[in-house]
Amino acid sequence: MAKQPMLKFVSVERETPEKRDADVRAHDFDEIYAEYAQAKAEEQASRCSQCGVPYCQSHCPLHNNIPDWLNLTATGRLEEAYAISQATNTFPEICGRICPQDRLCEGNCVIEQSGHGTVTIGAVEKYITDTAWEKGWVKPPAPAQEREESVGIIGAGPGGLAAADMLRRAGVQVTVYDRYDRAGGLLTYGIPGFKLEKDVVMRRVEQLEAGGVEFVLNCTVGDDISFDAIRGKHDAVLIATGVYKTRELTGPNAEAEGIVRAIDYLTCSNKVSFGDEVEEYLNGELNAKGKKVVVVGGGDTAMDCVRTAIRQGAESVKCLYRRDRKNMPGSQREVQNAEEEGVEFVWLSNPVGFTTGVIEPEGAGAGAGRVRQALVQRMRLGQPDATGRQSPEVIEGSDYAEEADIVIKALGFEPEDLPKLWNADGLEVTRWGTIRADFGTGRTSLDRVYAVGDIVRGASLVVWAIRDGRDCAAAILEDLAAPASVAAE
Repeated sequence: MAKQPMLKFVSVERETPEKRDADVRAHDFDEIYAEYAQAKAEEQASRCSQCGVPYCQSHCPLHNNIPDWLNLTATGRLEEAYAISQATNTFPEICGRICPQDRLCEGNCVIEQSGHGTVTIGAVEKYITDTAWEKGWVKPPAPAQEREESVGIIGAGPGGLAAADMLRRAGVQVTVYDRYDRAGGLLTYGIPGFKLEKDVVMRRVEQLEAGGVEFVLNCTVGDDISFDAIRGKHDAVLIATGVYKTRELTGPNAEAEGIVRAIDYLTCSNKVSFGDEVEEYLNGELNAKGKKVVVVGGGDTAMDCVRTAIRQGAESVKCLYRRDRKNMPGSQREVQNAEEEGVEFVWLSNPVGFTTGVIEPEGAGAGAGRVRQALVQRMRLGQPDATGRQSPEVIEGSDYAEEADIVIKALGFEPEDLPKLWNADGLEVTRWGTIRADFGTGRTSLDRVYAVGDIVRGASLVVWAIRDGRDCAAAILEDLAAPASVAAE
């Protein structure tokens, strides 16, 4: 009788890939986790209990067939494991790196509930696809037959790229428009290299290009080309812009020099990592070197900012968040990584204003209107709000000043007013400013105009954008085969 290759969680302990020492990794933007060796990947995959009802799969937005590709990995059938993984996920090597597995698949692993430690799903997923790239198993979209219909996609982020991949595989002609000089959106410019090295994103973009997807970059809709022009050129249009409008700080001097947006800060850092010359980095405006850095926020974007500041050589880095560690929205794994690298978290704290003054000696970034301090109120947690989380309350008389040479706003993102910016009459939005679209298909109020990802959901996860893009591509293919009047219903 053959030996049981799975269910080894009772004899094999959970073991994550080796993490580089904090003192070393804090000086570069390389990914911090090593790759599994084949034997270790097979061993860790063999810990899966092969549940009859796999909660890991049901709690994955893409409903990836996780138990199946864990079994195939454990038995050395990696090419088949990759095929199963790719069948439901356009970018498994990206999700394996940046998905908050502790809140999704791994956080719902059955053996975790039994005290044996969750299966390292994300690390195995990353190993499978990285191996597939090395072996040449990953192929560009190659439709069996070309179609005449074309689709214009506005936004080259994860949702737009996932839809582009699915549409090209069906033979549709696809053009992607994006405001940046490189495709990838958040994947390219919003996430630092220590979480997602940029060659991982660029090789996917290059593969889409090789498969026939056309990219029109440095193209801002509403300025360089009108929304109506895009609609006129294509049989269908997909809006996948994401959300980039920063939530603002309030209080005295909240607009002072040295108070910057997280997206500007991270984009600048990533451009520098590509080898670009960025004036705001060279003159010190978006460079934390030698500065006292204060980041305001508790989500994953805030974690990206504090860890980037450490790598840029900041004198000190503090993260202010108005709730406690337990109630923060960001990944606990990222908080731990940041603390290891030297970030100080100031929980239950909220800036209510800023002081400014002259920085001596005068030089790059110096001036009378630059931020010098964040004025902070101490908080405590009161009654739960509408979301069920405890609302922060001010502790009277607890104010203090936190020195700061640069303050980074990482309070979250809101949608831009696209109907106004694009002169898109009839494009309906919700009261939050997101585009009103069907979550299952992406259909909007305009005929054969679709929307997916954060511009519909609000700021969310990359894996949800991928899910939306894939689902919307299926709806577009269905509608292209139907009369326009039927598709609009």
